[in-house]
Amino acid sequence: MLNNYIIPIIVIVIILHGFFKKTDIYETFLEGSLDGLKTVVSIIPVVVAMIFAVNIFVESGILNLIGGSFKDIIPMIVLRPISGNATLAYLSKIFHKYGVDSYYGYLASVIQGATDTTIYVLALYFSSVGIKKTRYALIGGLFADICGIIAAFIVVKMFF
Repeated sequence: MLNNYIIPIIVIVIILHGFFKKTDIYETFLEGSLDGLKTVVSIIPVVVAMIFAVNIFVESGILNLIGGSFKDIIPMIVLRPISGNATLAYLSKIFHKYGVDSYYGYLASVIQGATDTTIYVLALYFSSVGIKKTRYALIGGLFADICGIIAAFIVVKMFF
């Protein structure tokens, strides 16, 4: 019930705050919108480059060379830090091939939920604010992804 009123309440609070602080809310909103538009324009090259790189990687056929019993899971693990959409496509393939209630379906689902698109996020967010050196963010993010993948294998093995 309350969730229907949260956004209107926030808008009213912002308007009242601007009124009591004697701030031109509309002008401030326009300035914020312009800053947001500048950010979008500045990250477009990064997004295009990431999409291009992921498509080259997927279409190269390198992922098809991987064999073994987890040949359908490995491409998901490799692509997850780079592209969420590519891993969703592999997740869909796994669902169609093995079923959603299969060991591979559970494993792929948990990997999808326990990891993040680390490289994509760092490239997008850091470039939008002009950060060139990622320091330990990349290592920390990829380490968290590896922990999520290991945890996915353990948890699915325990409960499946």
